[in-house]
Amino acid sequence: MMFIDPHIHMTSRTTDDYEKMSQAGIVAVIEPAFWLGQPRTNIGSFQDYFSSLLGWERFRASQFGIKHYCTIGLNSKEANNEALAAAVMEILPLYACKQGVVAIGEIGYDDITPAEDKYFRLQLELAKQLNKPVMIHTPHRDKKAGTIRSMDVCVEHGLDPNLVIIDHNNEETVAEVLERGFWAAFTIYPHTKMGNARMVEIIREYAGNTPTGRDNIQRIIIDSSADWGISDPLAVPKTAWLMLERGIPQEDVTAVCYQNALSAYSQSGEITGSHWLETVPIDQRQKFHDNSILRGQEPIVDFCPENTLIS
Repeated sequence: MMFIDPHIHMTSRTTDDYEKMSQAGIVAVIEPAFWLGQPRTNIGSFQDYFSSLLGWERFRASQFGIKHYCTIGLNSKEANNEALAAAVMEILPLYACKQGVVAIGEIGYDDITPAEDKYFRLQLELAKQLNKPVMIHTPHRDKKAGTIRSMDVCVEHGLDPNLVIIDHNNEETVAEVLERGFWAAFTIYPHTKMGNARMVEIIREYAGNTPTGRDNIQRIIIDSSADWGISDPLAVPKTAWLMLERGIPQEDVTAVCYQNALSAYSQSGEITGSHWLETVPIDQRQKFHDNSILRGQEPIVDFCPENTLIS
């Protein structure tokens, strides 16, 4: 089996993580622009960060046969610094139109302030102008109300729900997200948000052999959101293995751990399965701005990774 992790913050991960992810069958990742753990203070820090998503991270992933894509946006937390947020909005179109950018995101609400609302709406309009999908960050506090509001605002701005991925769902939010035709993404964290076993039970509940269940299974996405906190870059394959162990059909596992993410984000025109099915041999002698992933190791050259499920 092949996997896509469609929400993972590789800027926060080590190169060893890329190696383990490749070995576990992950063929592609999507890295959303997000908050780096402390406030940024000037527009240059955003420019360098966006450039790293389009450059260095894409290179690092390629050294292990993983295709790297990203989403570009002003995250909700930093929207509250209005002077800086306004400056970021001026440069967003430049980066959002680059090759490999599959959506505007992750955007939405944190504390649901007027400033967050303002810049959420501005970025929804930008997504419409660029005909890009949108990745929505739902708030950690009062999640159900924040999720409903996020969907309401998207509809108010005329976005097709099929172009909107609502992430960080839980048991409280999944039913309405699916009923309204949005993509329902789930972040698998070791201790918070959504655990592997809880995810299996959600699949059992919403993906039975009924017309509604068959439709639901085509709109659920599993990701790791692995970042600088305690998180797991192998959350997607580990959840897949658990689903298989507990009797979830392999076609459903493939849908939620690979195909649905590809279907959602391929609407950008920037990601397609042919990007990794036509494997390019790895040459770790390559450098990016005179830097490599190697620190004294023998480089892997002309190696084509075999992406198979490890049981």
